[in-house]
Amino acid sequence: MPEDYKAQIQVVVDPDAKTISLTDTGLGMTADEVDEYINQVAFSGATDFLEKYKDKTNEEQIIGHFGLGFYSAFMVSDKVTIDTLSWQKDATPVRWESEGGINFEMSDGTKDTVGTTITLYLSEDSLEFANEYRVREILDKYCSFMPVEIFLSKANAEQEYETIDAADVREDDVVVEHIHEDAKTEEKENEKSKKEIEKLKEKINKAKEQNEKILKYQTYTEEDKKLKEKSKEIREKETKIQISQKALQKILPKQEMLSEKLKELKSNTDKKQNIEKDIKEGEKIEEKNKIKLLKINELKEILDTYKKAKEKSIKTNIKIKKQKYK
Repeated sequence: MPEDYKAQIQVVVDPDAKTISLTDTGLGMTADEVDEYINQVAFSGATDFLEKYKDKTNEEQIIGHFGLGFYSAFMVSDKVTIDTLSWQKDATPVRWESEGGINFEMSDGTKDTVGTTITLYLSEDSLEFANEYRVREILDKYCSFMPVEIFLSKANAEQEYETIDAADVREDDVVVEHIHEDAKTEEKENEKSKKEIEKLKEKINKAKEQNEKILKYQTYTEEDKKLKEKSKEIREKETKIQISQKALQKILPKQEMLSEKLKELKSNTDKKQNIEKDIKEGEKIEEKNKIKLLKINELKEILDTYKKAKEKSIKTNIKIKKQKYK
Protein backbone atom coordinates (compact mmCIF):
# COMPACT_ATOMS: atom_id res chain seq x y z
CA MET A 1 0.00 0.00 0.00
CA PRO A 2 1.23 3.58 -0.62
CA GLU A 3 2.82 5.44 2.26
CA ASP A 4 0.06 8.07 2.26
CA TYR A 5 -2.66 5.39 2.30
CA LYS A 6 -5.49 6.07 4.72
CA ALA A 7 -8.33 3.59 5.29
CA GLN A 8 -11.75 5.23 5.31
CA ILE A 9 -15.39 4.70 4.29
CA GLN A 10 -17.56 7.31 2.60
CA VAL A 11 -21.36 6.93 3.08
CA VAL A 12 -23.47 9.09 0.75
CA VAL A 13 -27.28 9.29 0.97
CA ASP A 14 -29.30 10.56 -1.98
CA PRO A 15 -32.98 11.20 -1.12
CA ASP A 16 -33.79 12.19 -4.71
CA ALA A 17 -32.35 9.01 -6.24
CA LYS A 18 -33.48 6.93 -3.20
CA THR A 19 -30.03 5.40 -2.82
CA ILE A 20 -27.26 4.85 -0.28
CA SER A 21 -23.70 4.34 -1.52
CA LEU A 22 -20.81 3.03 0.59
CA THR A 23 -17.31 3.56 -0.80
CA ASP A 24 -14.16 2.23 0.87
CA THR A 25 -10.48 2.72 0.13
CA GLY A 26 -9.74 -0.98 0.65
CA LEU A 27 -8.09 -3.57 -1.58
CA GLY A 28 -10.99 -3.90 -4.01
CA MET A 29 -11.83 -7.18 -5.79
CA THR A 30 -11.13 -8.87 -9.08
CA ALA A 31 -13.87 -10.59 -11.10
CA ASP A 32 -12.79 -13.96 -9.64
CA GLU A 33 -12.99 -12.61 -6.10
CA VAL A 34 -16.45 -11.13 -6.73
CA ASP A 35 -17.52 -14.49 -8.10
CA GLU A 36 -16.07 -16.29 -5.08
CA TYR A 37 -17.20 -14.00 -2.25
CA ILE A 38 -20.49 -12.74 -3.71
CA ASN A 39 -21.88 -15.18 -6.28
CA GLN A 40 -21.03 -18.44 -4.56
CA VAL A 41 -22.57 -17.26 -1.29
CA ALA A 42 -25.66 -16.13 -3.19
CA PHE A 43 -26.41 -19.54 -4.70
CA SER A 44 -25.41 -21.65 -1.74
CA GLY A 45 -26.70 -21.35 1.80
CA ALA A 46 -24.64 -20.34 4.79
CA THR A 47 -24.46 -23.99 5.86
CA ASP A 48 -23.06 -25.04 2.49
CA PHE A 49 -20.62 -22.15 2.69
CA LEU A 50 -19.38 -23.32 6.10
CA GLU A 51 -19.14 -26.92 4.88
CA LYS A 52 -17.15 -25.83 1.84
CA TYR A 53 -14.66 -23.79 3.86
CA LYS A 54 -14.61 -25.78 7.11
CA ASP A 55 -10.98 -26.79 6.58
CA LYS A 56 -9.91 -23.21 6.01
CA THR A 57 -11.53 -21.49 9.00
CA ASN A 58 -14.03 -21.93 11.80
CA GLU A 59 -17.58 -20.63 12.12
CA GLU A 60 -16.68 -17.63 14.26
CA GLN A 61 -14.14 -16.46 11.68
CA ILE A 62 -16.70 -16.78 8.87
CA ILE A 63 -19.25 -14.48 10.59
CA GLY A 64 -18.63 -10.89 9.58
CA HIS A 65 -16.85 -11.72 6.34
CA PHE A 66 -17.80 -9.54 3.40
CA GLY A 67 -19.80 -12.00 1.33
CA LEU A 68 -21.79 -13.73 4.03
CA GLY A 69 -23.61 -10.66 5.37
CA PHE A 70 -23.76 -8.88 2.06
CA TYR A 71 -27.18 -10.23 1.05
CA SER A 72 -28.89 -8.60 4.02
CA ALA A 73 -28.76 -5.49 1.80
CA PHE A 74 -31.75 -6.89 -0.10
CA MET A 75 -33.87 -6.58 3.04
CA VAL A 76 -34.11 -2.85 2.33
CA SER A 77 -33.23 -2.70 -1.38
CA ASP A 78 -34.83 -3.72 -4.63
CA LYS A 79 -31.51 -3.53 -6.43
CA VAL A 80 -27.81 -3.58 -5.42
CA THR A 81 -24.74 -2.75 -7.50
CA ILE A 82 -21.04 -3.24 -6.80
CA ASP A 83 -18.31 -1.25 -8.53
CA THR A 84 -14.84 -2.40 -7.54
CA LEU A 85 -11.20 -2.13 -8.65
CA SER A 86 -8.54 -4.45 -7.22
CA TRP A 87 -5.19 -3.23 -5.97
CA GLN A 88 -3.47 -5.86 -8.11
CA LYS A 89 -1.43 -4.69 -11.08
CA ASP A 90 -3.33 -4.31 -14.37
CA ALA A 91 -6.60 -5.26 -12.64
CA THR A 92 -9.81 -4.65 -14.56
CA PRO A 93 -12.68 -2.80 -12.79
CA VAL A 94 -15.74 -4.99 -12.21
CA ARG A 95 -19.42 -4.09 -12.08
CA TRP A 96 -21.85 -6.49 -10.38
CA GLU A 97 -25.62 -5.92 -10.40
CA SER A 98 -28.55 -7.88 -8.96
CA GLU A 99 -32.25 -7.38 -8.34
CA GLY A 100 -33.62 -9.42 -5.45
CA GLY A 101 -30.31 -11.21 -4.84
CA ILE A 102 -31.14 -14.23 -7.04
CA ASN A 103 -30.10 -13.35 -10.58
CA PHE A 104 -27.06 -11.21 -11.23
CA GLU A 105 -25.02 -9.71 -14.03
CA MET A 106 -21.27 -9.12 -14.11
CA SER A 107 -19.43 -6.91 -16.56
CA ASP A 108 -16.40 -4.68 -16.87
CA GLY A 109 -16.78 -1.57 -14.78
CA THR A 110 -15.65 2.04 -14.96
CA LYS A 111 -14.19 2.58 -11.47
CA ASP A 112 -10.75 4.21 -11.70
CA THR A 113 -9.69 4.20 -8.03
CA VAL A 114 -8.80 1.21 -5.88
CA GLY A 115 -11.59 0.14 -3.54
CA THR A 116 -15.23 -0.82 -3.67
CA THR A 117 -18.49 1.09 -3.97
CA ILE A 118 -21.77 -0.62 -3.02
CA THR A 119 -24.97 1.18 -4.00
CA LEU A 120 -28.35 0.26 -2.51
CA TYR A 121 -31.47 1.24 -4.46
CA LEU A 122 -33.94 1.43 -1.57
CA SER A 123 -37.39 -0.14 -1.70
CA GLU A 124 -40.47 2.03 -1.12
CA ASP A 125 -40.98 0.80 2.45
CA SER A 126 -37.35 1.56 3.39
CA LEU A 127 -36.99 5.15 2.20
CA GLU A 128 -36.31 6.30 5.77
CA PHE A 129 -32.70 5.17 5.21
CA ALA A 130 -32.28 7.84 2.52
CA ASN A 131 -32.39 10.40 5.34
CA GLU A 132 -28.91 11.46 6.48
CA TYR A 133 -30.01 11.94 10.11
CA ARG A 134 -31.47 8.43 10.26
CA VAL A 135 -28.28 6.98 8.77
CA ARG A 136 -26.13 9.03 11.18
CA GLU A 137 -28.15 7.59 14.07
CA ILE A 138 -27.45 4.05 12.84
CA LEU A 139 -23.74 4.73 12.28
CA ASP A 140 -23.36 6.25 15.74
CA LYS A 141 -25.11 3.29 17.31
CA TYR A 142 -23.51 0.37 15.46
CA CYS A 143 -20.25 1.62 13.88
CA SER A 144 -18.72 4.06 16.36
CA PHE A 145 -16.34 1.34 17.63
CA MET A 146 -14.84 0.60 14.20
CA PRO A 147 -11.13 1.45 13.72
CA VAL A 148 -11.81 2.86 10.24
CA GLU A 149 -13.00 6.44 9.85
CA ILE A 150 -16.53 6.75 8.43
CA PHE A 151 -17.69 9.94 6.74
CA LEU A 152 -21.36 10.66 6.05
CA SER A 153 -22.61 13.17 3.47
CA LYS A 154 -25.68 14.03 1.45
CA ALA A 155 -25.57 13.97 -2.35
CA ASN A 156 -25.81 17.33 -4.12
CA ALA A 157 -25.57 19.19 -0.81
CA GLU A 158 -24.03 22.66 -0.78
CA GLN A 159 -20.36 22.79 0.11
CA GLU A 160 -19.69 23.92 3.67
CA TYR A 161 -16.63 26.00 4.57
CA GLU A 162 -14.85 26.67 7.84
CA THR A 163 -12.30 29.32 8.74
CA ILE A 164 -9.48 28.00 10.95
CA ASP A 165 -6.01 29.09 12.01
CA ALA A 166 -3.17 28.09 9.71
CA ALA A 167 -1.63 26.07 12.55
CA ASP A 168 -4.73 23.87 12.77
CA VAL A 169 -4.75 22.84 9.08
CA ARG A 170 -4.49 19.05 8.68
CA GLU A 171 -2.93 17.13 5.80
CA ASP A 172 -6.31 16.00 4.43
CA ASP A 173 -7.89 19.50 4.64
CA VAL A 174 -8.66 21.21 1.35
CA VAL A 175 -7.57 24.85 1.59
CA VAL A 176 -9.81 27.05 -0.53
CA GLU A 177 -8.42 30.50 0.38
CA HIS A 178 -5.65 32.01 2.48
CA ILE A 179 -6.82 35.07 4.41
CA HIS A 180 -4.11 37.65 5.16
CA GLU A 181 -4.54 39.63 8.36
CA ASP A 182 -3.20 42.92 6.94
CA ALA A 183 -5.67 42.98 4.10
CA LYS A 184 -8.56 41.88 6.26
CA THR A 185 -8.03 44.06 9.36
CA GLU A 186 -10.69 46.61 8.43
CA GLU A 187 -13.07 43.85 7.32
CA LYS A 188 -12.51 42.00 10.59
CA GLU A 189 -13.17 45.16 12.56
CA ASN A 190 -16.39 45.63 10.62
CA GLU A 191 -17.31 42.02 11.27
CA LYS A 192 -16.45 42.53 14.94
CA SER A 193 -18.68 45.61 15.07
CA LYS A 194 -21.43 43.71 13.34
CA LYS A 195 -21.07 40.85 15.82
CA GLU A 196 -21.17 43.30 18.74
CA ILE A 197 -24.29 44.91 17.25
CA GLU A 198 -25.83 41.46 16.83
CA LYS A 199 -24.97 40.65 20.45
CA LEU A 200 -26.54 43.93 21.59
CA LYS A 201 -29.63 43.14 19.54
CA GLU A 202 -29.76 39.71 21.13
CA LYS A 203 -29.45 41.27 24.59
CA ILE A 204 -32.20 43.78 23.76
CA ASN A 205 -34.41 40.98 22.44
CA LYS A 206 -33.72 38.93 25.56
CA ALA A 207 -34.52 41.96 27.74
CA LYS A 208 -37.78 42.42 25.80
CA GLU A 209 -38.60 38.77 26.24
CA GLN A 210 -37.89 39.03 29.97
CA ASN A 211 -40.09 42.13 30.23
CA GLU A 212 -42.84 40.35 28.37
CA LYS A 213 -42.46 37.39 30.71
CA ILE A 214 -42.61 39.73 33.73
CA LEU A 215 -45.71 41.43 32.35
CA LYS A 216 -47.25 38.07 31.63
CA TYR A 217 -46.31 36.96 35.13
CA GLN A 218 -47.83 40.09 36.64
CA THR A 219 -50.96 39.64 34.56
CA TYR A 220 -51.00 36.03 35.53
CA THR A 221 -50.53 36.98 39.20
CA GLU A 222 -53.48 39.41 39.09
CA GLU A 223 -55.64 36.92 37.25
CA ASP A 224 -54.47 34.26 39.67
CA LYS A 225 -55.54 36.44 42.60
CA LYS A 226 -58.95 36.98 41.02
CA LEU A 227 -59.27 33.28 40.36
CA LYS A 228 -58.24 32.53 43.94
CA GLU A 229 -60.83 34.98 45.26
CA LYS A 230 -63.49 33.47 43.03
CA SER A 231 -62.48 29.98 44.03
CA LYS A 232 -62.62 31.06 47.68
CA GLU A 233 -66.14 32.44 47.16
CA ILE A 234 -67.12 29.25 45.39
CA ARG A 235 -65.69 27.16 48.24
CA GLU A 236 -67.58 29.26 50.81
CA LYS A 237 -70.78 28.83 48.80
CA GLU A 238 -70.12 25.12 48.52
CA THR A 239 -69.58 24.99 52.30
CA LYS A 240 -72.85 26.82 52.89
CA ILE A 241 -74.62 24.53 50.48
CA GLN A 242 -73.17 21.50 52.25
CA ILE A 243 -74.30 22.88 55.64
CA SER A 244 -77.73 23.60 54.19
CA GLN A 245 -77.88 20.10 52.74
CA LYS A 246 -76.95 18.60 56.11
CA ALA A 247 -79.57 20.79 57.82
CA LEU A 248 -82.10 19.72 55.22
CA GLN A 249 -81.19 16.11 55.81
CA LYS A 250 -81.93 16.65 59.49
CA ILE A 251 -85.09 18.66 58.81
CA LEU A 252 -86.53 16.33 56.21
CA PRO A 253 -87.40 13.54 58.67
CA LYS A 254 -88.98 16.09 60.99
CA GLN A 255 -90.83 17.61 58.09
CA GLU A 256 -92.06 14.18 57.13
CA MET A 257 -93.22 13.63 60.72
CA LEU A 258 -94.91 17.01 60.73
CA SER A 259 -96.57 16.18 57.46
CA GLU A 260 -97.84 12.94 58.95
CA LYS A 261 -99.10 14.77 62.04
CA LEU A 262 -100.70 17.41 59.88
CA LYS A 263 -102.41 14.66 57.98
CA GLU A 264 -103.56 13.13 61.27
CA LEU A 265 -104.69 16.52 62.54
CA LYS A 266 -106.51 17.15 59.33
CA SER A 267 -108.09 13.74 59.62
CA ASN A 268 -108.99 14.44 63.23
CA THR A 269 -110.29 17.86 62.25
CA ASP A 270 -112.43 16.24 59.60
CA LYS A 271 -113.62 13.75 62.17
CA LYS A 272 -114.26 16.55 64.66
CA GLN A 273 -116.16 18.48 62.05
CA ASN A 274 -118.21 15.37 61.33
CA ILE A 275 -118.82 14.87 65.07
CA GLU A 276 -119.79 18.50 65.52
CA LYS A 277 -122.07 18.14 62.56
CA ASP A 278 -123.55 15.00 64.07
CA ILE A 279 -123.89 16.79 67.43
CA LYS A 280 -125.66 19.70 65.79
CA GLU A 281 -127.95 17.36 63.95
CA GLY A 282 -128.49 15.48 67.23
CA GLU A 283 -129.22 18.73 68.99
CA LYS A 284 -131.69 19.60 66.27
CA ILE A 285 -133.33 16.21 66.62
CA GLU A 286 -133.30 16.62 70.37
CA GLU A 287 -135.02 20.01 70.03
CA LYS A 288 -137.57 18.48 67.78
CA ASN A 289 -138.03 15.64 70.20
CA LYS A 290 -138.40 18.11 73.06
CA ILE A 291 -141.04 19.95 71.11
CA LYS A 292 -142.74 16.67 70.35
CA LEU A 293 -142.42 15.69 74.01
CA LEU A 294 -143.95 18.97 75.09
CA LYS A 295 -146.78 18.46 72.69
CA ILE A 296 -147.14 14.91 73.91
CA ASN A 297 -147.17 16.13 77.50
CA GLU A 298 -149.73 18.77 76.61
CA LEU A 299 -151.81 16.17 74.91
CA LYS A 300 -151.36 13.89 77.87
CA GLU A 301 -152.46 16.62 80.23
CA ILE A 302 -155.43 17.34 78.03
CA LEU A 303 -156.17 13.64 77.93
CA ASP A 304 -155.81 13.35 81.68
CA THR A 305 -158.08 16.35 82.14
CA TYR A 306 -160.56 14.86 79.76
CA LYS A 307 -160.39 11.52 81.57
CA LYS A 308 -160.92 13.17 84.91
CA ALA A 309 -163.78 15.20 83.57
CA LYS A 310 -165.32 12.11 82.09
CA GLU A 311 -164.90 10.17 85.28
CA LYS A 312 -166.63 12.96 87.20
CA SER A 313 -169.46 12.98 84.80
CA ILE A 314 -169.92 9.21 85.12
CA LYS A 315 -169.93 9.36 88.91
CA THR A 316 -172.51 12.12 88.82
CA ASN A 317 -174.71 10.05 86.60
CA ILE A 318 -174.43 7.07 88.87
CA LYS A 319 -175.44 9.11 91.87
CA ILE A 320 -178.35 10.45 90.07
CA LYS A 321 -179.54 7.05 89.06
CA LYS A 322 -179.18 5.68 92.52
CA GLN A 323 -181.19 8.48 93.98
CA LYS A 324 -183.88 8.05 91.42
CA TYR A 325 -184.62 4.37 92.17
CA LYS A 326 -184.77 4.49 95.89
